[in-house]
Amino acid sequence: MLPTTELVLLRRIATEQVSGRAPSLAAAVVRDGEIVWSGARGTVDGTPPDNATQYRIGSITKSLVATVVLRLRDEGRLDLADPLDKHVPGTSFGGSTIAQLLSHTSGLTSESPGAWWERSPGGTWTDLSASLTADEVKHRPGRRFHYSNVGYGTLGELVARLRGTSWLDALRAEVLEPLGMTNTTSAPEGRHARGCAVHPFADVVLPEPAYDAGAMAPAGQLWSCLDDLARFTAFVGGRTGDVLSQDTVAEMREVATIDDGDVWNAGYGLGLQLIRVNGKRLAGHTGSMPGFLACTLIDPATQTGAVAFANTTSGVGILSLVTDLISIADDYEPPLPAEWTPADIDRSLLPLTGLWHWGPTPYHLRVLGNGWLDLVPATGAGRASRFRPLGDDRWLGLDGYYAGETLVVGRASDGTPTHLDLATFVFTRTPYDPAAPVPGGVDEAGWRA
Repeated sequence: MLPTTELVLLRRIATEQVSGRAPSLAAAVVRDGEIVWSGARGTVDGTPPDNATQYRIGSITKSLVATVVLRLRDEGRLDLADPLDKHVPGTSFGGSTIAQLLSHTSGLTSESPGAWWERSPGGTWTDLSASLTADEVKHRPGRRFHYSNVGYGTLGELVARLRGTSWLDALRAEVLEPLGMTNTTSAPEGRHARGCAVHPFADVVLPEPAYDAGAMAPAGQLWSCLDDLARFTAFVGGRTGDVLSQDTVAEMREVATIDDGDVWNAGYGLGLQLIRVNGKRLAGHTGSMPGFLACTLIDPATQTGAVAFANTTSGVGILSLVTDLISIADDYEPPLPAEWTPADIDRSLLPLTGLWHWGPTPYHLRVLGNGWLDLVPATGAGRASRFRPLGDDRWLGLDGYYAGETLVVGRASDGTPTHLDLATFVFTRTPYDPAAPVPGGVDEAGWRA
């Protein structure tokens, strides 16, 4: 990036490292799938951390596990509406659905019973399941957002049973290796930061433990580095490779629930946190384990994202740091839109374009470069949607009110488009065209003073 932009980015992480008193802090800005800037403050074993230095990423592990679950859904091995009992029978919360576990709306307790799992050696799934009595269901499933680490321990078991291997082996084979995340591991390998707690009233540190979390590991076990998480950040933004389809990752980014009341600045999708800040809608995840803080977020609209790590239990505003890095990059060096060029479209679609009316309300229908249709109110306000072709003059709604609904083109005997039937709403070339099948008919006397 430009030297002026790099200086502002460096100053932001330098200020955070000092104010948060982090032994080390490393960050990177990702744009269009690549690291365009990275920086670090503090030291790991006497020298600044680099892009390959490992930090523990905590709950970002959840997003990776969710990716495997969505692969299973896309393969037809499960449905998100399936109750847990269908795949992992015998729990006290088997009525919760897979989607509810992914979105933290199952009502399940936030932490596993017994000693705090993040600072204790983990047990087996049998031990964890036996400890989860009916009392550990804190809310009616589907009622509200209630963050549940236990829910993701359960999803790890789900993956293990359906894949016939450990959740980690499935994750490594299906997500980490295809994305090139070869330095993302269950325990540190090679150069890594040591997790520390910083004394609140003195500039001294205390090493934090880093046990294997056992059955709770899918909630926060993994270690990673800037290079690897930059690849996953790009994945969340839509550069999905062969791991998932872009449609499925877009589904993961959809708001399933909100977790901050009426203001809706923070929510949760299917394994992804969703943040609205500075006019941007960001997707990714934060992470924390004793001695570590981490965050990855991306704006799919601008394809600008950021990653940050610190080896401290608390003190660093990791979420605000990452959102600021994204804003700085886009404010100082806004991405340029792709140049417009003529598109090679199916010319048989041209007769569908132009002015249509829902009752007296005018709409414009355009053909997009990818062969989709775009139906937008002529005034700019109202229900708008894009439509993907299904074949045989049928189109699937992708956005807003019409998402999932079917648009059918009606034609005259000579093939001329006469009307559009969209979920029983009939659009005509002129307002209330009496020749079209307008629901309820059209007054025979027509328009009048």
